[in-house]
Amino acid sequence: MKIFNKVIPYIIAIVIFALASIIYFHPVLKGQKLNQSDITQFRGMVKDINDFRADKNAEPYWTGASFSGMPAYQVSAYYPNDFVRLLDRTLRFLPRPADYTFLYFLSFFVLMMALKVNWRLAILGALAFGFSTYLIIIFGAGHNAKAHAIAYMPLVLAGILWVFQKRYILGFVVTGVAMALEIYSNHPQMTYYLGFCLLILGIVELINAIKEKTILVFIKQSVVIIAAVLLGIGANSSRLMAMKEYADHSTRGKSELTINTDGSKKEASIGLDKAYITEYSYAKLETFNLFIPRFMGGGTVEKLGEDSKFYQTIEDAAGKKVAKDYASQVLTYWGDQTIVEAPAYIGAVVFFLFFLGFFLVKGRLKQWLVAATVFSILMSWGRNFDVLTNFFIDYFPLYNKFRAVSSIQVIAELCVPILGVLALKEFFSSSVSLEEKQDALKKTMYVFGGLIIVGFLLAHGFATFEGTRDSQYAQLPGLIDAIISDRKSMLLIDSLRSIILMLLSAGVLFMLLKNKLKQGVAILVLVAFILFDLISVDKKYVKEDDFKSSRKIEKPFTASTADKIILQDKAHFRVGNFTVNPMNDGSTSYFHNSIGGYHAAKLGRYNELFEYQIAKNNMQVLNMLNTKYFIIGNDKGEKQAQLNPDANGNAWFVENVKVVNSANEEIQALDSLNTKIQAVFAKPFEKKKAIKFPQEIDSTARIELVKNDLTTLTYQSKTEKEQFAVFSEIYYKEGWNAYVNGELTPHFRVNYVLRGMIVPAGNHEIVFKFEPKVIQQGKIISLSSYALLILISIGWFFYEKKKKA
Repeated sequence: MKIFNKVIPYIIAIVIFALASIIYFHPVLKGQKLNQSDITQFRGMVKDINDFRADKNAEPYWTGASFSGMPAYQVSAYYPNDFVRLLDRTLRFLPRPADYTFLYFLSFFVLMMALKVNWRLAILGALAFGFSTYLIIIFGAGHNAKAHAIAYMPLVLAGILWVFQKRYILGFVVTGVAMALEIYSNHPQMTYYLGFCLLILGIVELINAIKEKTILVFIKQSVVIIAAVLLGIGANSSRLMAMKEYADHSTRGKSELTINTDGSKKEASIGLDKAYITEYSYAKLETFNLFIPRFMGGGTVEKLGEDSKFYQTIEDAAGKKVAKDYASQVLTYWGDQTIVEAPAYIGAVVFFLFFLGFFLVKGRLKQWLVAATVFSILMSWGRNFDVLTNFFIDYFPLYNKFRAVSSIQVIAELCVPILGVLALKEFFSSSVSLEEKQDALKKTMYVFGGLIIVGFLLAHGFATFEGTRDSQYAQLPGLIDAIISDRKSMLLIDSLRSIILMLLSAGVLFMLLKNKLKQGVAILVLVAFILFDLISVDKKYVKEDDFKSSRKIEKPFTASTADKIILQDKAHFRVGNFTVNPMNDGSTSYFHNSIGGYHAAKLGRYNELFEYQIAKNNMQVLNMLNTKYFIIGNDKGEKQAQLNPDANGNAWFVENVKVVNSANEEIQALDSLNTKIQAVFAKPFEKKKAIKFPQEIDSTARIELVKNDLTTLTYQSKTEKEQFAVFSEIYYKEGWNAYVNGELTPHFRVNYVLRGMIVPAGNHEIVFKFEPKVIQQGKIISLSSYALLILISIGWFFYEKKKKA
């Protein structure tokens, strides 16, 4: 019965979380799916991978449909011995995206249980965390992996906190499993940011251990945590080893080029460019939108009503119909970020509770949560606080591998509601005196209310309320002034909204102190305030209209006339779609093998080839990529298919190989290289010995692709003399092997990104196979990690049981 009573709160919580998730995303009950821009592009990218799986019942680990070919590790890949995937699928039993919100709630609830919070307060905290605006709006953009990783963050924290509470076995198991789930979610940036949160927690615990002279206990706890984390990481070995291998060759890795596209000297760097990393940086003033939703105008685009100055100005000039159309999408955001889907609003009520916790909660937990929150806000300023940001980019391991530094605010998204719930725990506790509670409540109202007012005054005192795109409204006199007036109105309305919510929340707690409200009623009212506060903002950005029929989501692209013409050609070739940005487009990959694609971490050399050559319309480079068709727009904006008769084909013999000394010379050689008869090879690539390239020309030599199976390419060659062949396939040494008549044969990188091979005289079968060793190596480590996690947990349990006996 005792065990049953302990389980009941979890059952109640799970039911509430499932209902809350389904009710918010209720169109899923009709079989509809959320239209997510990134996922739409993703479906184009994975089409050939899914087709291969369906046909072969196997995993390709390579895609040929995007960027002329690339590893599929960071696109879509299933790994052997991936048992954590089964656990994740079990936990995410609801339709997407309700499954992720359910994970938000459940994971945070477990964290609250680890912090010994009453289950009703734990539910309040879980709802506050899960409905935080940033955590909802990332679904609209299709950042599912980010949501997935964020959802498991509280679970990792729960396990680690149990270890620090000396509940070693429970903490070890939960930390190991939670870390395995966190890594499985496959968003390294979010996991990396979680590491900062854990590091700050560790520093706080270390300082306390030194003060209390319990350093040996801290070391023991650290060993347990590190062991569990390593086993969780080890369970994902195939995934992580493949990711590390690919990262070195991607845009996140080190470039060999030391020149820019114009030939000028380039700064040496490892990782991403600083400007690219900090493109999405929060302005210092913009931080106020964490508790004032439309402090800076909300999202990039907002809908304004008939009472807005913007609407009225257009109505006076062009009538109601035009005014209604234009007012449906107004550029209200006046910050300097390129695009903002919505403000990262944590909530006025939640922040009010956070400040209450600052004054009421004592001890290490508060120190950790406040420090982590402040750290995340400072780091989110990016280029607007470049002293700190540049230090981390230059000196902190891996920080330069990730862009959009504003998203580090996810630490605040996690820590603010934790401290808010701990504040209520203390406020409801009889061990805290009435005077302390009243004093903390007064200070919170003064500080938080004052902060809202200060934000309002700073905006009016130092900001112009002008947006970076306001010039678009310059054609109509008075329209820019009208939108500035509307931005000021938004700020006033939402500032008053936050103050009112603060006063209402404070009123509930004040009535509780005066015994005019029972604790249970107070919790319900606060839940109602939190849900109203967050959901009323969330619904402006992810709403019912964003859901479409399942068929439209699963098959998002319709073949144009140009696509249909190209699809009639059954040969193996590539397509260049220049009606879109080829390097930011997944739609072409849905139908064809594209020279472009949609991915944040492209192969570094291929990205450079595009920037240095394709962007300059170098037809010889397009020809060597076997770009047989171009999709271009006509005068009417319609797509047209244009045949390129000069495409080099799938493979060809060249008359000579130009040997150069560096990557710089190799990329520059492509400026004037006739790729049909010449190839360029950079010497530093092969350091063991010089390669002796064939010198004699065989005009009768022939080579052709006879079978293309995505991971296996078969060619037939016929030559009277030894020749050098160039294959219009992307070179990737960590997996592709070449066989001549079944015998492993060396092949080389030529023309900066392609494969080349010395082909012996005679008739030969040449086969390229994608055989990544990293998958097999990781498979063994993953299995071993699972075994150790289970055996250590069971052994430890029985050891403790025997010890007690």
